[in-house]
Amino acid sequence: VPAEAGDGATYTPLLTQGEQLDVLERLDFVLRNISELRKEVEELRNSLQHLAAEIVGEVRSHLEETQKVTRRRRFPFPRERSDSTGSSSIYFTASSGTANTDDGESEGGYTTANAESDYDRESERESEEGEDEVSCETVRTVRRDSLDLVNEDETHLFLDSSLEEGLGQLLQQADRLHDGNEQEKREGFQLLLNNKLAYADQTDFLWRLARAHSDMCEITEDADEKRSYASDGKEEIEIALQKWDQSAECHQWYAILCGQLSEHESIQKRIQTGYIFKEHIDKAIELKPEDPKAYYLLGRWCYQVSHLGWLEKKTASALFEAPPTATVQDALQNFLRVEELSPGFSKAGRVYIAKCYRDLGKSSAALHWMNLASELPANTKE
Repeated sequence: VPAEAGDGATYTPLLTQGEQLDVLERLDFVLRNISELRKEVEELRNSLQHLAAEIVGEVRSHLEETQKVTRRRRFPFPRERSDSTGSSSIYFTASSGTANTDDGESEGGYTTANAESDYDRESERESEEGEDEVSCETVRTVRRDSLDLVNEDETHLFLDSSLEEGLGQLLQQADRLHDGNEQEKREGFQLLLNNKLAYADQTDFLWRLARAHSDMCEITEDADEKRSYASDGKEEIEIALQKWDQSAECHQWYAILCGQLSEHESIQKRIQTGYIFKEHIDKAIELKPEDPKAYYLLGRWCYQVSHLGWLEKKTASALFEAPPTATVQDALQNFLRVEELSPGFSKAGRVYIAKCYRDLGKSSAALHWMNLASELPANTKE
């Protein structure tokens, strides 16, 4: 109020009531954003502290392990011989077991093996070299006896052809059960587990076993069971990748299981897994460029990266020099590539094409692909 107006002047507000309400709403909006930002910063701080603790723990365990190895090398333990049936007993059984099944002779053979071990222990005090010569001669004798008893080449050929035929039938049945309902997926998982000992050294068997773990992770409802299936499947496929790095299926299912396992981990683990996922999917496409599933998975990765939230982007920038980057257009190109290679490959794939077009502002194209998606059956929970 102007001073010269005197005591009788009336007060005139600078803002109308509507303008005041608008200012209050804006202030309230700013306060809410500040509060949310404070929570996100706190979560990021906790994540970084957790990451630092993990790094310190890993470095400490590595140093402790290095010190243990150094101590073992500095103070090696003397070699001791066991009173049980040693190498001589095993060789003796291998040479005589197939030719003789009489209980009395087997028992006598076992006693002889022990007696020879006792003699070796006495001889060891006098001459280590003499014991080595006796052991080598025993091995040579066993090898000669084995060659005389059976034709190894014919046996291996027979076993290899039999196992190969059984493996082919097993894999066909596993593929059929994988494409079935939840109960059939469970049967397929149990089928592969039951045959693991026989075919654990076959790449086509191992990646299907990992795939079965992924199926069980999808159909189970319990969070702990999901994590367990994903972790066990990842271990199985890691073994396969160590032997068969040129298998597109091994790289593909390793990426899938890493993604499933990351759903139960911290935000920095999820971001780190994103890099691993992309690396192995790219490798799978390089090895098998006509596989539609690999392009579908790459499209999913691109779509998810293009929709990362503020907190995820800031965490990625803090942890890695080059944060993951992808656009909705990148995702769309991969999903369309799936349709080129295998039209109607996935109901979810067509839904994602519609979502990409929606995000790009092309409503008519989005509606078209949603109608195409509705024509396909729903075979999975996704």
